[in-house]
Amino acid sequence: MDIFEYMRKETEKTESPLASRLRPETVDEVVGQEHILGKDKLLYRAIKADKLTSVILYGPPGTGKTTLAKVIANTTKSEFKTINATSAGKKDMIDVVEEAKKTLGGYGKKTILFIDEIHRFNKGQQDYLLPFVEDGTIILIGATTENPYFEVNRALLSRSSIFELKPLSKDNIKTIIERAVTDEEKGLGVYGATITEEALDFLSDAANGDARSALTAIELAVLTTEPSENGKIEITLEVAAECIQKRVLKYDKDGDNHYDTISAFIKSMRGSDPDAAVYYLARMLYAGEDIKFIARRIVICASEDVGMADPNALVVAMAAAQAVERIGMPESRIILAEAAVYVATAPKSNASYLAIDAALETVKNQMTGNIPRHLQNKHADSTGMERDQGYLYAHDFPNHYVDQQYLPDELVGTKFYEPGELGYEKSVREYLERIKK
Repeated sequence: MDIFEYMRKETEKTESPLASRLRPETVDEVVGQEHILGKDKLLYRAIKADKLTSVILYGPPGTGKTTLAKVIANTTKSEFKTINATSAGKKDMIDVVEEAKKTLGGYGKKTILFIDEIHRFNKGQQDYLLPFVEDGTIILIGATTENPYFEVNRALLSRSSIFELKPLSKDNIKTIIERAVTDEEKGLGVYGATITEEALDFLSDAANGDARSALTAIELAVLTTEPSENGKIEITLEVAAECIQKRVLKYDKDGDNHYDTISAFIKSMRGSDPDAAVYYLARMLYAGEDIKFIARRIVICASEDVGMADPNALVVAMAAAQAVERIGMPESRIILAEAAVYVATAPKSNASYLAIDAALETVKNQMTGNIPRHLQNKHADSTGMERDQGYLYAHDFPNHYVDQQYLPDELVGTKFYEPGELGYEKSVREYLERIKK
């Protein structure tokens, strides 16, 4: 290392962005990703033992892909090389491979090659790496925000272990922010700043699982906030909101705001107001409400308030509920909006809802009558012969309908389901009236 490289690295320690300075140096310092970095997990053990094989790391921005690569660089005895696929070409890889061959042959040391944004390499560039990964000349660490099963060659995937990094939890982000504020060596501790619980909660929620976003905001907050009268820099909720460029929305996910907003959302769909439904949906999404919770409420509304007036509403709502689990945000906002608008603009009927509640009330409070004999399951008498129970097979009659008793004797004439006059249910009403004439 020459003097200029040494000075560059020294400058980075104090002048580089907080997110870069605060990167963990050992695997035990990494926050989150317990599903792959728990002490009993394969990746943790491989890094600690310096026995890493080729891996592909994928996940959203700010989840720790580059951080993991830096941790490996700090702990391995192998040579560690880094290239970025957005700017590197085949020649860069050739240079790394040639140097790796010399290092392996001359010193018996392996070379770990970290390729950031590996999905940016075309098929030919990825294919070039195959023989060298195969024979152990290099150990590949690829990082990508895209699904590697679609973006990375199958041959390369088959020679690598795939690890998915997930968005950090709110508690993970809180831990990282607190570390940033108090760490005097690599963080902002020298400023003696404090952060209110409200601001900490807001920032960790607004970061949406992206540690880099949270660190950028807290660094800006500390460096641009004037000390208060007591000489201390205090990061309040207002300061935090300004620094992350997100308006504070009063929304307590466990309190009244949560229930009031979801109530307004459901009542807007029930009241056939798509504009209000989309507005309250936006409020919930902006505040970070659980998209699966929102989807479940749309499903309930589709059945309870639309019902048989448009049975397809339940199909749309269920499809949306399944889709948001697979897709996630931000795209799920479109899926939820489509389902909410469909339910809001569909004709309404609560007849099915009223029918089952009335039937349940009857079962609960009245003596359960005997099932009419002609509806009972066929069974043999003492002679072993099935007896004619008098059941009339509906398909043998005009309109596939025949007038016969279905309810128990005690409930003959009772009406539970009264079809409405809107949408498909109007057709149901007309159909029932027509066949019973």
